[in-house]
Amino acid sequence: MAFGWIDEQARARRRAGLVRTLRPRSADAPLLDLAGNDYLGLSRHPEVTEGAAEAARRWGGGSTGSRLVTGTTELHGELECELADFCGFEAALVFSSGYAANLAAVTALAPHGSLIVSDAGNHASLIDGCRLARGTTEVVAHADPRAVRKALGTHRGPAVVVSDTVFSVDGDAAPLAGLAEAVREFDAGLIVDDAHGLGLLGAGGRGAAYAAGLAGAPDVVATVTLSKSLGSQGGAVLGPAPVIDHLVNAARTFIFDTGLAPAAVGAALAALRLLRREPERAERARTVAATLHARLTAEGHEAVRPDAAVVSVRAPSPELAVRWAADCRAAGVAVGCFRPPSVPDGISRLRLTARADLTDGQIEHAVRVIGETRP
Repeated sequence: MAFGWIDEQARARRRAGLVRTLRPRSADAPLLDLAGNDYLGLSRHPEVTEGAAEAARRWGGGSTGSRLVTGTTELHGELECELADFCGFEAALVFSSGYAANLAAVTALAPHGSLIVSDAGNHASLIDGCRLARGTTEVVAHADPRAVRKALGTHRGPAVVVSDTVFSVDGDAAPLAGLAEAVREFDAGLIVDDAHGLGLLGAGGRGAAYAAGLAGAPDVVATVTLSKSLGSQGGAVLGPAPVIDHLVNAARTFIFDTGLAPAAVGAALAALRLLRREPERAERARTVAATLHARLTAEGHEAVRPDAAVVSVRAPSPELAVRWAADCRAAGVAVGCFRPPSVPDGISRLRLTARADLTDGQIEHAVRVIGETRP
């Protein structure tokens, strides 16, 4: 049978307790959500949903084509200009997803003969970008500028260092200042994925690169997603104008993909404008994360101190992590469950996401449920 090997893989997943299943949610689910990435609580904000609806009414349900054909609307241009200005970069380019943005940045900026130095804890989209790029990839120890410097020192020619700014598994921040020093010592470039930093770090949520004083630098490129703090969908690459022009001409996930739907563009633009007016949302989300961590560790849980909005709680095993998450859900609290092979260190976790719109009462309820359901 052509796909007979799939059955054996399915059996192996079941034996290891690693089967994944889809769980469609209803529009009015009563669960307290600590699993999604709606960090600022904007996905259902009236201004954001109206931004999506108005864009769909004006431009249609889809963008109708690739960005270089019919898939670029005036709204795409507005979002790119405002996003670049907000984050402190010269230019921006919107993609259909954050995953596509990462593939574009890495593959287009790491040609044949170049070296890619990739953090061991990077997101799958960066890892796939490294695999698809024509350059040679060297994976280095997590959050270790010395390891980066050592890798760069072995290469002669173009090089880029690739890292998340806030790592999605444990919520810890990359040492951006140290990475910047390393790349500048060797005239390399720095590509950072700010999916979990935009809307949370930097003045008013302008992102980790802005917070580190790297936004707008000629050797720094940042990618972001529009689907987390901005409550929409899509992604973008931010950087110097020549880099963005290069992506328009060389990035396959830009050239050959249908443009982001107008509704998603309109929602992201509305959310970005709302964040400009209400910058306190960024600080509130970080405060919620810090409170969750403090309360959970006080109750005896092993949790990683958050640098943004992700709070990671260790679980005894993959099977018990799944059961723990299911018991939380049955008690009315939705939490994320990360297991191998999604985690680079092989440790299973409950992954909690803080939101700016959570009340103190909801935080206490979540901590109580997590404690009562602990295996």
